[in-house]
Amino acid sequence: MCYRFSTQFTAKQLEEYYTAYELENEYHLLDELNGFNYPETAIIMDKAPTEIVVGKWGLFPSWAKADFQKKANTLNAKIETAETLASYKGSVHSRCLIPAHLFFEWQWQDAKGKVKKKFEIGLREHQVFSLAGIYNLWTNPDNGKSYRTYSILTTEANELMSEIHNTKKRMPVCLNRAMDKDWLEGRNLQDFSYPNYNPDLVAMESSGGIVDLFSPKKNSD
Repeated sequence: MCYRFSTQFTAKQLEEYYTAYELENEYHLLDELNGFNYPETAIIMDKAPTEIVVGKWGLFPSWAKADFQKKANTLNAKIETAETLASYKGSVHSRCLIPAHLFFEWQWQDAKGKVKKKFEIGLREHQVFSLAGIYNLWTNPDNGKSYRTYSILTTEANELMSEIHNTKKRMPVCLNRAMDKDWLEGRNLQDFSYPNYNPDLVAMESSGGIVDLFSPKKNSD
């Protein structure tokens, strides 16, 4: 899953990386965002791929009422089922990119998860990369105010993430620059699921201020 990620980048980095310009800048730039705070972040939408705007994490389908998030968790959408579930199926053709610097996941060290190790995961040789998202322009029926709301797509974990996210074994769909265009242009959803697409991720363990490179186990020839 993906409930925390970093937005430690600058507007200039985003504009250069995406060849886009910042239309709105009221988004959070933090070393670690918590999805359950429903933060507003930078996004790039399929309808305007040269514009950096603001989106609210946690998708509201068109039929949702104002208290929807008290009843449903739409921070993530499983890529395997997004096309069939009521909360997401109306948005699978509305694609967006969510710029990230890193995302975070915890590795359970015991059966009940009382002892965990925290990892920072990113895309190799990328200071910025995209989390694949779907979005909906939702209007609050109580006050008429409109919001761009989104979910981050997740897929089965690859080898590295299976070692780290060793309980549910999921990971967000992480796009390199070459894949951003394909995502926004509506390429088949399952082309981005693992193992059809396997991002080149790297991870570091964070513990007590010490950061060590984490590498998955290699198969012997």
